[in-house]
Amino acid sequence: MITENMLARNIASAGKNASYDAACKRLLANKTILAWIMKSCLEEYRDFDVNEIAEQYIEGTPQVAQMELNPDEKAGESGQIRGMNAEDSTIREGTIAYDIRFWAVVPKKEEVIRLIINIEAQNDFYPGYPLTKRGIYYCSRMISSQYGTEFIEAHYEKIKKVYSIWICPHPPKSRENTITRYFMQEENLIGKVLEKRENYDLMTVIMICLGHSGSDRYEGILKLLDVLLSSEKEVGEKKKILQEDFDIRMTKALESEVSIMCNLSKGIEESGIKKGIKEGIKEGIKEGIKEGIKEGVLSSIKNLMESMGWSVEQAMEALKVPKSERQQYANMLAGVWEGNSNSYKS
Repeated sequence: MITENMLARNIASAGKNASYDAACKRLLANKTILAWIMKSCLEEYRDFDVNEIAEQYIEGTPQVAQMELNPDEKAGESGQIRGMNAEDSTIREGTIAYDIRFWAVVPKKEEVIRLIINIEAQNDFYPGYPLTKRGIYYCSRMISSQYGTEFIEAHYEKIKKVYSIWICPHPPKSRENTITRYFMQEENLIGKVLEKRENYDLMTVIMICLGHSGSDRYEGILKLLDVLLSSEKEVGEKKKILQEDFDIRMTKALESEVSIMCNLSKGIEESGIKKGIKEGIKEGIKEGIKEGIKEGVLSSIKNLMESMGWSVEQAMEALKVPKSERQQYANMLAGVWEGNSNSYKS
């Protein structure tokens, strides 16, 4: 008997909400998808086969973050990763909940090198700070958190290299279909010396900014991730492209009962909201109910703030609310709407 594997069912469950946070993490946590990212972006894996990376070099069962915990309290066959603690905390610096974090190994001639890899999905490219700085901070925390586990006292030679990889489905136009790497390198200011690279090449941030077809750069991992996380492509089209273009299997022989994938949170699709508002405005004009239109727009702003964790400004920007009307809606929300820490408050 033939049935779809976990990745195929995750794609179907995510549907057009694939870029929504919970669904996005589930899709990216598949070992084959991670192997494609590693081969495409990490120099340590460029000469290895994708299947080889997925089956042999992703170590253990890494964890997909689902909630923030205090890491001071220590907390297979499906192709999904689960494993190493996705939280990192110090008393003074607070808690980081990584989207995905896992160990990977690189076989060398004389030894096996271990890496710590962090994958982050970031819908908002302008969250109020440069994402590259956040990536560097994550790398720094992954290095400092190795004290007491990977090395103690002054044994800094045991520090493991870390990667923080950021996948941005909605970057600005200037960054679409680009992959950029930020890393440490040696520079001789006076004289000429040569330090072993492994002694300073300990952290790298990689920004993967997706785009759309039509660009000569739309291929490889950029196309794979755009298809996987698309909120426009139908489920059947996604599976077809992933199978035919990237040789990612969507079926397997059913040898035992496959556990049902847990329900994913349902996000509000941005394009659907815009379409709903447009139709609501059209209907409102038709019926001449001006206040009804305002309530429709206000309701949609609230929905985006609640489901996406956006501020009132971000919600109005996504809905293309005219700038001349934005203060009016902000005033209407004042004293009425209470959201999370990213939402508008009076």
